This record gives sequence, C-alpha cells and structure tokens, in this order.
Amino acid sequence: MATTVVMPKLGLTMTEGTIEKWLKQEGDRIEKGEPLVEIITEKINFQYESPASGILQKILHHEGEVVPVTTPIAIIAEEEEAVVEVEGMKPEVSVEKPIFVAARKESKEPTKRIFASPIARKIAQEKGVDLSSLKGSGPGGRIIKIDVMKAPEKVAIKEMEIPQQVPKAAEKIIPLKGIRRIIAKRMTESFQNIPHFYLSLEVDMTACLLLREQLKEEVEKRTQVRLTLTDLLVRMVASAIKDHPIINSRVEGDRIHLLDEINIGVAIAIENGLIVPVVHHADRKSLTEIAITMRDLTQKAREGKLSLEDVEGGTFTLSNMGMLGIDKLNPIINPPECSILGVGRTIEKPIVMGGEIKIRPMAWFSLSSDHRIVDGATASPFLNRIKMLIENPSLLLL
Repeated sequence: MATTVVMPKLGLTMTEGTIEKWLKQEGDRIEKGEPLVEIITEKINFQYESPASGILQKILHHEGEVVPVTTPIAIIAEEEEAVVEVEGMKPEVSVEKPIFVAARKESKEPTKRIFASPIARKIAQEKGVDLSSLKGSGPGGRIIKIDVMKAPEKVAIKEMEIPQQVPKAAEKIIPLKGIRRIIAKRMTESFQNIPHFYLSLEVDMTACLLLREQLKEEVEKRTQVRLTLTDLLVRMVASAIKDHPIINSRVEGDRIHLLDEINIGVAIAIENGLIVPVVHHADRKSLTEIAITMRDLTQKAREGKLSLEDVEGGTFTLSNMGMLGIDKLNPIINPPECSILGVGRTIEKPIVMGGEIKIRPMAWFSLSSDHRIVDGATASPFLNRIKMLIENPSLLLL
C-alpha cells in the first residue's frame, strides 16, 4: 500500500517547513528510518526519516519550497503500485503552445519632394544645410542659391569613437536559502515589528574570572567538562531575571505575558550563521549542570543534531561575542522574547579606583529590549543587577 509522506509538525509552534534538500530522488529505493529529506524550520534544520520502505515514486514539493505542516510532500510505494492522487498534490502544469502573430509591415510615408535648383543643392551639401528645413523664395516656392546662403551653416560633427563598455568585475551570487534565509526572515521581522532600545555599561570582570579559575578544575574533575565564562554568565543572568521578572515576558496581542520558566537561549556560531539552543530552567540548574548542558548543546549544534526541543521555549537570549574579538554590540531581539544581552570581549584597561589608576579586565554589556514591555526605568535595574552579580559573585549564595 502506498505511503503518503507529509511535512511533519515537530512542535506546537511549527506551522510550515522549507524543503532544503531531497536525500533520495524519484525511483530510488528507500528503507524505513533512512534519511529521506532535509527540512528547515524557523528554529533548526533536520533530516526527516522515511516512514516506510519502498520506492520513492513521486516528489510533490521540490527543494526551496515552503510547505505547511501535514501537507503531502512525497509518495512511497512498491514498484508495481500505481501512484494515486492524494489531497495536496500539485497538478501538472500544462504548457500551452505559443501563438505567433505575423508582424505588420510599417508603411512608410512617401518622401516629400524638395524643389531646389542644382546650384542650391550643391551649396547645401557643402554647408551641411537640410533643404527640407528651408522655405524657397523662387518661382513656385523653389529653393534657390540665396535661400541656402542665408541659412546658418551647421557645424560638422566628427564621428566619435564610442569606447567599449568596461566589463563589470566578476561577482558571485549566493542564494539566500537554508538557515541563512530563516535568520534573515526572523531578524527582519524582529527589527520591523519590535521597537528596540539599547542600554550599555562596562563591567569589571576581575571577580568573575577569578571564580572561574577557582572552580574550573573541580568542575572538570566531576564532569569532564571545561567551565566557560558563558556558563557563569548564564547562571548570573538567570538569577538577575528572577529579581526582575518583567524581563521574562512577551507581547501577545494587546497583552504582556509574564513567563514562569526561565529558559536562557545562548547564541552559538555555526558554519552558516548563528543558532540559539536553550538552557531550560536555567534558574534551577547548578553551575555544573549548566556547564554540562552547554557542552552538549554546543556539540549538537556544530554537528547539526539539535532537536526542536533543544531550540524551543527560550525566554531570554545571551550573545557572547567576546570570543570573536568584538568589543561592543547591540544585538537584535530574538522574537517573541523581550530582551537580549550582548557581551563583548574582556580587555585590560586603566580604571580610576579610590583615587588611584589600576589595570582591570573590563567588558561591555549591552541590553536590547522591547520598548512595548519595558523602558529605561525597568531595564536599567536589571542590567545593573547583572553587573553587581558579576563583580560580586558571592551574592549568588544568598
């Protein structure tokens, strides 16, 4: 019996998917559980496995097409089975033969006869005078010598050589597709629909870096995981959100929804762009648990093995660009979240402390927020709370 393959619905928020690449072609044999097609959602790209064994008899939607969930995309059947029409199949497009219409010959008006004396014609040719523009003063309106002599002499225009067009420099066209197309779509929608505003401050990283040095050996011994600065920041941001719950919200229609779960998305650079896996319940996890979760998510992201659950449900995003050598950034909000925190690299700077100049490791922290939900009066205390926790990490024990 033929099996209809449909666009899968992998999560509550998924409404459509883009067919990135068919891994099998029409006529190929495929086994149940074998990768059939690569699909991209707004969150991830994944390989969808065949729900049945047989011959891929018909591909209903091709690469690059956006298809609603549960819509048929292919038919798998045994060789002897005929392909049956299913609801959602695209009809074959009939191509009508073009009709050719004979071009009508343009009728030219007969050239108007010019009455001019032979001497007038000769002088007109020498002077470059158009006889048809003159009014003759001779008998019957004939153009005579005096008419041509009175006409202004045209300046001869030298034939100019038209330089050959300089060829354009070679350029490479890169199609906007796959994960890059999804990022472009979501970020454009975010910047057009969400009124962003930005707050920034510098943070002394001394105590935070010292804490990492003190803990990394113990964490690695317990978990075989290397503790990173991002792990610490996830823990501190989650704590700050608990103190400022309005940051953990989203707009739905004309209402603001405060969210119970604190799920921190962390932007990770991959080959084709950025992806944001989520540390769920970050406020309930220990630093060790966060480090393990981050290691697993990072590895899966770089191998292209993130599940939809790994990238769904984020309530706040952290983008640490310091490792890429960036000093300061104003990141675009990841909808439908309220805010995103951008972190720059740590640089040693001279700082005045107690009337003395000291060298301290400093980093810029920038908060982009949705002005429909928060303003400077509510976002500033949140950003300052993050600064306080980083500069005084012992406060996390309270």
